[in-house]
Amino acid sequence: MLNNIGIPGILLIAVVVLVLFGRGKVSSLMGEVGKGITAFKKGVNDGDKEITEAADVAKDVTPAEEKDKV
Repeated sequence: MLNNIGIPGILLIAVVVLVLFGRGKVSSLMGEVGKGITAFKKGVNDGDKEITEAADVAKDVTPAEEKDKV
């Protein structure tokens, strides 16, 4: 169903959204979407950093006699 939208369909949808909500409302909505994407990327990077730091701190607790059996 949505496979055949194309450029004219997208433009028509954009015009309808602008007419219904107005330029100011759409602009503020897109600003909020941008802030959300930025916050999501920052959260992903912070999580990755925490995982990397935890991996660096992790230590091997295998008993010495068990290490030699490999």
